[in-house]
Amino acid sequence: MRLIVALLSVLAWLPGVAAQDGYRLPPDEVVALIDAAPTPAVSFSPDAGWMALIEGSAMPTLADVARPMLRLAGLRIDPATDARHTSSFDVGLILRPLDGGLQTRVPLAADARLSRTRWSHDSRHLAYTLVTDAGTELWVVGVDAPGKPRRLTDRLLTILGDIAWMPNGEQILCLTVPAGRGAAPEAPSASAGPNVQESSGNTSPTRTYQDLLGNAHDTALFVHHTTSTITLLDVAGGKPQHIGRPGLYMRPRPSPDGERLLVTTLRGPFPYTLPYYKFARSIAVWSLEGAQQYVVADQPQEENVPIGGVHTGRRSVGWVAGRPAALCWVEALDGGDPKREVEHRDRWLSLAAPFHTEPTELLRTGQRAWGLTWFDKPELVLASEYDRDSRWTRSLLYDLSQPDAEPVVLEDRSIRDRYADPGSLWTGPDDSGHWVVQLTGDWARRLGSGASPEGLLPFLDRQNIVTGAVERIWRCAPGQYERVVCLPEAGGFVTRHETEVSPPNYYFQQGRWARRALTAFDDPQPALRGISKELVTYERDDGVPLSATLYLPADYKPGTRLPLLVWAYPIEFNDAATAGQVGVSPHRFTRVRGSSHLALLTQGYAILDGATMPIIGDPESMNDSFIEQLVAAAQAAIDFAVGRGVADRARVAVGGHSYGAFMTANLLAHSDLFAAGIARSGAYNRTLTPFGFQSERRTVWEATPSYVAISPFLHADKINEPMLMIHGEMDNNSGTFPMQSERMYGALKGNGGTARLVMLPHESHGYRARESVLHVQHEMLSWLNQHLKSAAE
Repeated sequence: MRLIVALLSVLAWLPGVAAQDGYRLPPDEVVALIDAAPTPAVSFSPDAGWMALIEGSAMPTLADVARPMLRLAGLRIDPATDARHTSSFDVGLILRPLDGGLQTRVPLAADARLSRTRWSHDSRHLAYTLVTDAGTELWVVGVDAPGKPRRLTDRLLTILGDIAWMPNGEQILCLTVPAGRGAAPEAPSASAGPNVQESSGNTSPTRTYQDLLGNAHDTALFVHHTTSTITLLDVAGGKPQHIGRPGLYMRPRPSPDGERLLVTTLRGPFPYTLPYYKFARSIAVWSLEGAQQYVVADQPQEENVPIGGVHTGRRSVGWVAGRPAALCWVEALDGGDPKREVEHRDRWLSLAAPFHTEPTELLRTGQRAWGLTWFDKPELVLASEYDRDSRWTRSLLYDLSQPDAEPVVLEDRSIRDRYADPGSLWTGPDDSGHWVVQLTGDWARRLGSGASPEGLLPFLDRQNIVTGAVERIWRCAPGQYERVVCLPEAGGFVTRHETEVSPPNYYFQQGRWARRALTAFDDPQPALRGISKELVTYERDDGVPLSATLYLPADYKPGTRLPLLVWAYPIEFNDAATAGQVGVSPHRFTRVRGSSHLALLTQGYAILDGATMPIIGDPESMNDSFIEQLVAAAQAAIDFAVGRGVADRARVAVGGHSYGAFMTANLLAHSDLFAAGIARSGAYNRTLTPFGFQSERRTVWEATPSYVAISPFLHADKINEPMLMIHGEMDNNSGTFPMQSERMYGALKGNGGTARLVMLPHESHGYRARESVLHVQHEMLSWLNQHLKSAAE
């Protein structure tokens, strides 16, 4: 054994030999940052009378991440817990009244794995789930007895749904493991026959999905682990009420009167080309005894839907808030095809119990329906719509009691126009638990991010729903970042405040001046506080304004030129005006999490973070100029950093994750601006995503030259700068198959390029295990030290 270890040590130093010596660690100061415990998350009860402080752990171990997993129909299933496979759990739960009373720690087992919490709409109870090696348990704790939680079941099944509080606030609707379920089907020792798929000439432009069914055994496993029983559980205890027979149900929802359920059931046969949420299904109204009262829709599998379109028939089925048991849904008027010219694309309809009459049309939308928002006055509803060609959204308020009245326009803007964003209407639960916009007279409240040329300055406004007039109630002061997170029923508001050097904490504010601290969380990473952080702006050569956040190390001396990393992610825009808008705040608390590139600040690097890389043009063809616009934006970023005196051109690297990795490879292929690149979890050959990607609407057969031009795999012979590629071996993100990085590495190696490929076992699109995260930090730092720091000044 000693001889083998010694041999590996020698091999590690030999040129061109990469020793497989396990996971590596970055410098101690980086390890300390990554291992810092997270600040507790805060969840407010609907009336904001209580706070739940949820304590997390820093990172899961590789053993947590590597727990057995089934990859079926777009799902990742933990077969031991009957839940979605996850590795990040919370470990503590504290309840605290907002009025400053004593807090109570909810008793949990020492090794508890807390996975989710859900307040009742009457704010009297908090439900939470605990994951054990034997299954998922559902618990509930009352605010009147926070030290005495009660377990309701140890057979919860959350793969295709979540818990829902019944309107009475005393029962929970959920899915449970069927009684008497046997063992999972075993894999056959040999295949029963070939796995066959067949197409009969139907046009089926399907995007690239992962973790799909592949054979009969996969299908049997999927059915076994997703079959559930609809169950009602009483928070006071008692015998569970099982509703109907076991089936493949997806999140049943109670009617506002609590007397009916809206039940979605998946139907086979199950295709091998689609994820579960595109399977055929039926949607029906049930009684609480399990009797079917009305079939709302029988939807076929979604395989013949145009790119960017929707399926025909009834979709987005839900209950109407404020009415005992009335359904609403939307139907396409354009055949689901966004390219068809029509006066109206969608219409909303409604039908009330007992569902014996014809549906009533509520309204029509000129563009694709984006959803309905109900008000606490049930005759009022806000209909949102979206025009994909102009990337434009409108929200119109309708009074259904006055069908001839013109709707009031409450929002009308480009979705990319951050400066014109009026914010979101504040909603809260009504007496039945359905979320509605709560009015004070004719006034609704809005919470917005407050994008501006100076950065984000969040606000609280009120808007008159009759006139559309807007009045400002509160706005974040310059030089900090503070946003409203809660509007208590008793008045006032709760904010979350932070600066570059002070961690996020919560405050209650009543009136203009009265302000009371609700939390006092400490700085988890004090070693970062000397870092310099600044919002900077500059221009592309075509006049498009750009921005980024410039970070400099704590010991930076003005005038010193440092090695620089430009980290970015391209975004598409219709026009230059919106492309140049600032969408970040320089006053957010700086914290390094996971595999964040910001850890490099402790190692002498400058970082130009979130450097805007806008791609501007007609949504149907903007990628035809993707490369030119990308290179011009990168050139502007480097020119700024060099002109500012913080970087020199010989020591600039570029990096990005996912679409940012795609960007990185293209910049190395089509320019000589950078000395090195870091590409994480990317896609590099667009012919492997032939039915569109990101915002590309054309297929590879409709836009072959564009697909070829922007596929760095097809230009690998032009990449003469060193590129580090990192990818999770179990990436489930659409399009970014692990094979993309493997093939890109092969192309670079075959053309004599300098490249390194790091495949992370058990990891998905993002990296979770402590071992993986620290190794990624080691790889990025080692790569830049080798190819950037050592470059000539």
